[in-house]
Amino acid sequence: MTNSTPTTAASAKDHRTDDDRLPGLLRLPHPAAAALTAAGAVLGLLSTFLAWTWTAEFPGNLTVYAYPGGLQILTLVGSLLILASLLGGVYAVRGLRWLTPGGTRSPVLLWALGTFATTGFTAAAISVQLGGAVNLEPGAYVAVAGTLLALVGALGLGRDVAGDDAEPGAWRRFVGSLKAPAPAAAKETPGWVEILAICASCAIGLYVFAYGIEAEDGPPFIGFLILACFGAPAVGRAGLLRRLSGLAAKHRNVTLTAAFVAALLFPITQSNEAYTNIAVSVLVFATVALGLNMVVGLAGILDLGYVAFLGVGAYTAALVSGSPTSPFGIHVPFWAAVLIGAAVALVFGLVIGFPSLRLHGDYLAIVTLGFGEIFRISMQNLDGDSGPNVTNGPNGVTNIPDLELFGFNFGQEHSLLGFDIGRFANYYLLMLVFTAIVVMIYRRSDNSRIGRAWLAIREDETAARAMGVNAFRLKLMAFALGATLAGMAGTVLAHVEFSVNPESYKFVHSAPPNSAFLLIAVILGGMGTVSGPLIGASLLYLIPAKLQFMADYQLLLFGVALVLLMRFRPEGLIADRRKQLEFHAPPGQEGGGGTPAGEIDVPPGSGGLSKTEA
Repeated sequence: MTNSTPTTAASAKDHRTDDDRLPGLLRLPHPAAAALTAAGAVLGLLSTFLAWTWTAEFPGNLTVYAYPGGLQILTLVGSLLILASLLGGVYAVRGLRWLTPGGTRSPVLLWALGTFATTGFTAAAISVQLGGAVNLEPGAYVAVAGTLLALVGALGLGRDVAGDDAEPGAWRRFVGSLKAPAPAAAKETPGWVEILAICASCAIGLYVFAYGIEAEDGPPFIGFLILACFGAPAVGRAGLLRRLSGLAAKHRNVTLTAAFVAALLFPITQSNEAYTNIAVSVLVFATVALGLNMVVGLAGILDLGYVAFLGVGAYTAALVSGSPTSPFGIHVPFWAAVLIGAAVALVFGLVIGFPSLRLHGDYLAIVTLGFGEIFRISMQNLDGDSGPNVTNGPNGVTNIPDLELFGFNFGQEHSLLGFDIGRFANYYLLMLVFTAIVVMIYRRSDNSRIGRAWLAIREDETAARAMGVNAFRLKLMAFALGATLAGMAGTVLAHVEFSVNPESYKFVHSAPPNSAFLLIAVILGGMGTVSGPLIGASLLYLIPAKLQFMADYQLLLFGVALVLLMRFRPEGLIADRRKQLEFHAPPGQEGGGGTPAGEIDVPPGSGGLSKTEA
């Protein structure tokens, strides 16, 4: 009789085969799965040089051979990214390895899913819009088949492996034979290469944003949205965002300069002033959201009437900027209007904050919500009948003249370095300066002693008081500063839109900015960060503006997207280290979500926790 020895978990792990440890969802041999993925991606790439339909009635003109256009560009980009992720993350090819520092297979699967979904949607849209699949040319069939093969192959690649825990097996021996010889010692990346990577990232971000704004409403924008929804988590799973955040923290001034220059170049990438108008509104919305982030994200004050401070600044500028419907009949220079609008918003912030900030939690939220409604109703009743004639009641203040600063008229077209800059481009550049000022104030406040006191109040006000922090004074300071920033942005908004009226400042309105959307933008982007509210506000404004043809279903789709985001990304799109630790605690700890601490590692030099410290 043979004695059997119980097998421990460790010994079982040591005796697992490579196929047991890396099971593909379709259980394909790993070399075959990789080859199938590559072949499908190549087919998808080549299909973009063929015609997908015979008529140019479909947006983007997909009838041209050897010249990708419209939605074909998305399939082309997706196929290239599948190949790059496959070669860098699976085959570990030197050079492309930098694109997938995580070394995982998840990016390949996500890019394959996004590319197939975009290509399949395009084929379906052509069939529905033109009246049947008979309108599809062979190129469309090749594209769908190729991206489907890439998806099937990606499903068979297997799950991700953390590090080099796995013992050599057939798959690892196969991959090892394809790897370039490893250097004897890892060399530190030169500083100029890191700076070049930061600049390239900003340039890519500018191109993606400009492409999204210029994409035609309907199928072209929906296709872009589908690929972006899969691409964003693919970049995160590849570890590229973590690496770029480390570089940004290491070269902070270079990053800010590159981002500002990229944003400065945006108007020259647009061929239509209507798109630049959307960008101006996005900047206004993002700037106000960043001001609200100072109140909610840093100090922890739930303000549901924040849009009222934007209205205070807009109404103040409208009344003193020479509008013929203003009862005051005065016209001050723009810099004076900005100062007056910011000062009036500051006074309102102090007046409202002094009594209300003695409340906490839900009671404070209800009071701020009431203030927002009081402001709107007051502006509506100051019409000469229900009250003094100050704001023209529901008609608002109209015919606000364009700005003129140092002889530069923002309402006229100008030539800058050989490029024609129209009215909305002028206001875009002006609003970009205001955004830079707000970002600078936010960063200075966050890194100061006052900012650290705000964070202490946000985490535990009782503990902060016990440590000697004057919570009421600091909360009032945050409330007043946030109101000032919103009022400053409102002064520009009044001139961009030519008029102000009370209906624009409801708690929930058909279009942003409003208090509900501002708060969602802060939470969606990531509270307590600089880039989070800017990205969240941009998405919340851009997507509804481009999906006007789906007006009956916008709120439904928006609600579903928020539910999914809060389920899978509760810390926001751009989360700070505290939120990452809060929502992704190590397994076994209270509130742990099952994500290992190593997955929230921040590269050295970024100011975050290292993997060992986590």
